[in-house]
Amino acid sequence: MSDTSLAQKQQIRKELRDKVANLPAMFREQAAARACALLQNQTVWQNARSIFFYAPLPSELNIWALVPEVMKMKKIILLPKFDPETNSYLPFQIQNLENDLFPGKFGVHEPNGSCSSYPLKQLDLTLVPALAFDLSGNRLGRGRGFYDKLLADVSGAKCGVAFDEQIIKQVPVEPHDVPVDYLLTPTQWIPVADAKPE
Repeated sequence: MSDTSLAQKQQIRKELRDKVANLPAMFREQAAARACALLQNQTVWQNARSIFFYAPLPSELNIWALVPEVMKMKKIILLPKFDPETNSYLPFQIQNLENDLFPGKFGVHEPNGSCSSYPLKQLDLTLVPALAFDLSGNRLGRGRGFYDKLLADVSGAKCGVAFDEQIIKQVPVEPHDVPVDYLLTPTQWIPVADAKPE
């Protein structure tokens, strides 16, 4: 990565962290509810048998309310679990919200040792957080590269999840970056193929 690209990414991360940190709590709650409702109306969501969620950090758009709903629908629910050997996250299936989770590496919920791993190639829908996305589906994460490693092997639909304030004109891209197929915000569902600039 060039020094210019790295500096660009660091600047965007700082700006977006500050912007999201200033969103009021009530706004966040309302935004999360709207995003959940919007996602539930999409065919890709309705047809998915296996859904890879994320356990949200405090700064991320929180669509966790969908997890118990999906459990009732008998779909396969997966969450990332950190693997220290590979320094990456892998999907593990959860079946019980009370018993299957523990505070993981970064203080967010992770599947515990009783949960089974799940093949990346069999994921129907992967929900992906980030600090920023652009309309080409490029994402800017937190700089650790965890999702880049994971998404490289995902063959199902990949959906970026973010506040509208996190959709920017252009994300600096590196060769290893993996774009998403859809963007979900509280006000928009964007199929990336339809939204890419000419």
